[in-house]
Parts: sequence; C-alpha cells; structure tokens
Amino acid sequence: MSAMQDNSITPLSVPSSSSKHVGALVALTSLFFMWGFITCLNDILIPHLKNVFQLSYTETMLIQLCFFGAYSIVSIPAGALVKQISYKWGIVTGLAIAAIGCALFIPAASYRVYAIFLGALFVLATGVTILQVAANPYVTVLGRPETAASRLNLTQAFNSLGTTLAPLFGALLILSAATVAVHASPERLDALRAAEAAAVKLPYLILALAFLVLAGIFAALKLPIVTEEESGGEQLPGNSAWDYRHLVLGAVGIFVYVGAEVSIGSFLVNFFAEPTVANLPEADAAHYVSYFWGGAMIGRFIGSVVMRYVDDGKALAFNAMIAALLLVVTVLTTGHVAMWSVLTIGFFNSIMFPTIFSLALHGLGRHTSQGSGILCLAIVGGALIPLLQGFLADTIGIHLAFAMPIVCYLFIAYYGLIGSRPA
Repeated sequence: MSAMQDNSITPLSVPSSSSKHVGALVALTSLFFMWGFITCLNDILIPHLKNVFQLSYTETMLIQLCFFGAYSIVSIPAGALVKQISYKWGIVTGLAIAAIGCALFIPAASYRVYAIFLGALFVLATGVTILQVAANPYVTVLGRPETAASRLNLTQAFNSLGTTLAPLFGALLILSAATVAVHASPERLDALRAAEAAAVKLPYLILALAFLVLAGIFAALKLPIVTEEESGGEQLPGNSAWDYRHLVLGAVGIFVYVGAEVSIGSFLVNFFAEPTVANLPEADAAHYVSYFWGGAMIGRFIGSVVMRYVDDGKALAFNAMIAALLLVVTVLTTGHVAMWSVLTIGFFNSIMFPTIFSLALHGLGRHTSQGSGILCLAIVGGALIPLLQGFLADTIGIHLAFAMPIVCYLFIAYYGLIGSRPA
C-alpha cells in the first residue's frame, strides 16, 4: 500500500559515511517488508472472519476501520514519543507493540469474539504506525543525500514484496480451513467454525515472534544518531502548512488514494469467488491477490526510472485515469475480463502515493514537517472508504460496489493536472 509505505519524513542530518550503515539499511528494509506484509494480510483476514462470524460486508470492513483508524489516532502521539525516546527506541517500541497485537489474536481465536479481533488489530496497527514514524527518516540519511531517493525506492519495493507474499501466506495457513468448512455437514458446522477461528493462531504467533526478534535486533543494533533541523530550499509564502492549497488538496489525494487501494484489495477474494466472475474457492482466489500487489511492486521499479524523464503531475494523472477506466471495465463486464481488469489496477497504483506525497510537500520549507504530519493523518482514508464500499456491497452487490473507487481516482487525476500546482 501504498499508504503504509511513505509516512512522515523529517529532514535530518547524520555525521557519518554511508559505508558504515549497510547493516542498518538492511535491517530497516526488513521493517518495510514486515509492515507491508502485515497490512496486506488483512485482505485475507477479511473473508476469513466473514465466514467465522457470518458477517455482512459492512461489518467485515470494521477490520480496516480499526487498522487504518490507528493512523489518525496514533500518528501525532507517536511523533511526540519518537522525539522523546529517539528514533531507534521508537522502532523498538513499535516492534514490541506490534508483537503484542499479533499475540492478542490467540485469545481472540480461543474465545471467538469479533471485538477482541478488532482490538488486536488496533494494537497491531498502533505498533506499525510508530514503526513508520520512526523508521522512514533513517532511510533518508543512511548514505549520500543524492542517493536517498533510490534507497527509499528500494525499501518501498521490499514493502511491495511483503504485500505480494502475504496473500500466499494467508491462503496456505488461514483460508485453507475455510475450504473444509464450506463442504462440512450441518451438524459439524460449529466445531468447524471453531477450527476456522483457530486457523489464525499459528500465523499470527509466527508474526509475533518475528516482531520480537526484530525488536531484539534493533535494541542491540548501533544506529546513527540523528538530529532534526529546519528544511532547506526555496519556500513558498505561508504561516502554516494549512495555508498551502496544494498541501491540503494533497491530503485529500492521500485520503482517497489509500481508501481506493485498500477498498479494492479488501474485496478481491470475495469478488473472485462470485459465480459471475471466476467462481474461485477463497484459498485459490487469495493467490490471485498477489498479482494485484505484485503489479504495484513491478510498477514501482519501472516508475522510479520513467519518472526521471516525465512530469510528476502528468504521470500521476495518467495512471489515475487508467485505473478509473479499468474499474469501469470491471463494473461493466464479468468473468475473466472483470477479474484481470481489476488486478491490473495494482500496476497503475504503484507510483501514486509517493508522487502525491512529494507534490504536496513541494515548497513548504520549514512547514514540511507539519505538512508531513497532515498527510500521515490522511491515511485514515484506508479506514473510512472501505467501510462505505462494504455498505454498497451489502446494498447493491459486490460487483457494482467497485464503481465507488472510480470517484477517488478521478480526484487523483485532477490533483495531478491542476490541484498539485502551488498557488
């Protein structure tokens, strides 16, 4: 996503050479992979818990509401916390809290209480939010300033690798239980529902242990000491980040982009299971979700080269218009045409978040940090817009509900061509 990949980046300075920090950069790259992985795993958790608790689409979207809602609640306190305890210990704290969130899935599965699952997701997302606020600045300073962009692209590519592998992991260890339940006799249904709920214990226990191991590694790792300073460069006039029209519209762009991306990814498994689309079992459908996120990974590599020669705003508008057209095809067709058109959107999503982010911060100067915080809060779109699409899926059907993100992409196209221009 994506949103989870490019949180607030504060201008920093570090008195050391790049060669000394190769190990630290490798360790930081693992963090980008982990939060991409854990975020995309929600796309598998949604259809799984829908079966376990017999939920409506609107109720299942509470998963994304709790996860991405943490960004709006935790981001500002996380920034204050990291400033108080340092970036290194902010990373360790985020990893520890994420581990606790994963561990809470075990009692949630044991008691089969949906509210505990939602609480566990919020705790997990709290850790991921702190992690992003603390980790992104390190990537920008671990080496020469002129290669900072390439380092960020590299770490974001590994984030996309995490989102690509997560559906395969979830299909193998989580959704396989749902296939058994579908073919079970009625008298055994309750026992099989319990087995379905228990299917999340092992994968989230593995993830909890992985977060704890990473916390131990970062606690022992010697990371560079960084200090915050005023951002340089030309600054447009303004007394606050809120005075910049292109920043405010950029926040709306982040809101609708994250919302559209999460909405599409959240419904793919159920969409592919529709008889009029692919009629796939959920475990098989989950494998195709990897194509959606894998396309974003490939597009990020290609975009990092192409956008050296193409205007950022025009590239953003082009990708947004193609994504909107692909959604029109998805809504108006059935079968494999609808299936592959919606999967292709992942490729065109690839450059959107970082491009909106950078265009919105252009010319903010000393207000850059405040602007970054505003953009970070806008990630809450991943909580609210999927809830709206869930309501539409319950009301008009999951197929027609894919028309809703079209509006999001049309705004992004407008922002690329017009809204991103500093007033």
